[in-house]
This record gives sequence, structure tokens and C-alpha cells, in this order.
Amino acid sequence: MLLIHNRPGFLETLTEQERQWLFGEVDTIMKELAESGELVGGQALADPSTTRTVRRGEGGTVVTDGPFAEAKEQFAGTVVVDCASVERAVEIASRWPDIRFGGAMEVRAIMHDAGAEM
Repeated sequence: MLLIHNRPGFLETLTEQERQWLFGEVDTIMKELAESGELVGGQALADPSTTRTVRRGEGGTVVTDGPFAEAKEQFAGTVVVDCASVERAVEIASRWPDIRFGGAMEVRAIMHDAGAEM
């Protein structure tokens, strides 16, 4: 799974040309992954201001507004790929255009539904 992390509000700082380039690059990568059979799925997430975090506190359950942690980047979405190797997943993540604007891509294996093996 490729986890997409972006700086809050970074899209608003881009010019129209930069936004068009970024979304065009994402479309290109997604089409390539679909054609190669590596694309399993993915989803962008709503603005972090709609997030609720649930934790266990001393007095019981505590629900707070906003993302789960203080960070420069916030979790923005996922792309699930089925690759032959971790190196291939890293190669795909390295091409993701968000990283050129201060974002980050985290590459993590997904555990199988049947057990803890990956």
C-alpha cells in the first residue's frame, strides 16, 4: 500500500499550471498501473478538518477533532498496488508528484485477511 502524506493546504499554494501538472501526473501513473495490472485500488481522503480521533482516556473514550497526530504532513489517501517486489512499489512511490511539493509516500505491506503473514 502506498500511503500519501501531504502538507495541509498545499494544493492552494500551487499555481493553476502546477495543479494541472500534478493531477495529470497522478492520472498518468494510475493509468499505467491499471494497464500493467498492478493497481488494486485507492482513495483520496476528505480534508483533515472532518477527521475525528478516538482514544481511550482515563475517564473513558475521548473523541477529538482533527487528525491523529501533530505533523507537518497529514494522511491524504492511499493507492493499493500488487507488485512483484518492494523495490517496484518504491519505484512507483518515487514517481508520485506530491513528493515534489513537500509530501511523502509511505510504502507498507498489507497483511493478508487469513492471518498475520504479509
